[in-house]
Amino acid sequence: MKSKSTSSKKGTPDFQLLILTLLLVGFGVIMVFSSSSSLYFRGDPLYFLKRQLVWVVLGSFVMFTVMNIHYSRFKKWYAPIFIITVILLLFVASTERINGAKSWLSIAGLGIQPTELAKISIILYLAALITKKGERLRDLRSGYIPVMVIVGIVAGLIMMQPDLGSCLILVATSGLVIFAGGASMKHILGSIALLVLGLGLVMGTKTVIDSFSPSPDKTAAAQDYKQGRVDAFLDPFADPQGDGYNIIQSLTALGQGGVSGAGFGQSVQKLHYLRNAENDFIFAVIGEELGFIGTALFLLIYLYFVWRGILISLRCTDPFGTLVGIGVMGWIAIQAFVNIGGVTKTIPLTGVTLPFISYGGSSLLVTMLSMGIILNISRETNRPAKEEVTKSITTVRQVRAR
Repeated sequence: MKSKSTSSKKGTPDFQLLILTLLLVGFGVIMVFSSSSSLYFRGDPLYFLKRQLVWVVLGSFVMFTVMNIHYSRFKKWYAPIFIITVILLLFVASTERINGAKSWLSIAGLGIQPTELAKISIILYLAALITKKGERLRDLRSGYIPVMVIVGIVAGLIMMQPDLGSCLILVATSGLVIFAGGASMKHILGSIALLVLGLGLVMGTKTVIDSFSPSPDKTAAAQDYKQGRVDAFLDPFADPQGDGYNIIQSLTALGQGGVSGAGFGQSVQKLHYLRNAENDFIFAVIGEELGFIGTALFLLIYLYFVWRGILISLRCTDPFGTLVGIGVMGWIAIQAFVNIGGVTKTIPLTGVTLPFISYGGSSLLVTMLSMGIILNISRETNRPAKEEVTKSITTVRQVRAR
């Protein structure tokens, strides 16, 4: 009876990961304030800060709550969560376009992005499905194809908005979970080849259609933003006031930062030169104000945070917990790379947030919820270690008593 009570005790959450999470969230709040205080949006210099603080409080409550819910329960809840996500993605298609996309739902005056919920939903769904299939995942018909169909459905719904950046992040994260789950590399490489071929056919077909269209309508023109971002990546100075404007201003901000930076709050580019400085381009403000030294330190902390989360996931003895952990940390790392890569002209811009740092309620809330799951997984990985230590101490005492 005593041993049973001991085994039921919860371990402590990973202290390092918890502190790193709160540190990143706090730094994000500071940078949102710095990048947006000069905007006087709706006549209030603290408009974005106040709203971000609301989401931080809500996200913290959700994170600490989920941290105390055993992660295995999500193995039972994954289907309802996934169904709700699909319904929201379908519903959002009927909303009004914002910045050329249908990505937002307004609930109680707050903007909600179902795409953010889709990221954790697909991770939970795939982790549960792969765990159930086991070795059958390596079978093309009964294992691999059904899993890929689920990914294709969600990716297709996101592209209906359209949101190419989030779609690519979701597909890449799903691929990571499927790979970690033991899928055949032959099947994965085949899927990548089909994806590249499909993108090529879509772009080629669009080019042919446009060549026969003497006067493209506004809808077709609105869809050209993807091509515009590719052109801006290849040569932003070809259209410095159009497609290349954002990346030029971003690179200017990073260049002005130099080695030590201009100082906190001293960014020039955020003064109505750099669009969405508090959101998509917040890393450019970090680079300008903190310089190479501050940016490098920030990136090292971010990398250690991701590494710590992956390490915790790999220590989990439950395949479901391991896959969820790898999926969440992989998603955060991939999205951070896509954001920073776009801002630094390493890859084309896609318009996604920098996790924990950028202004955005939906992104912050879902990311902190996901970290609550990882912290709960860490509690389970810490518990067996403590029990083994207790058993070892007891054994030593018994030997000494003899």
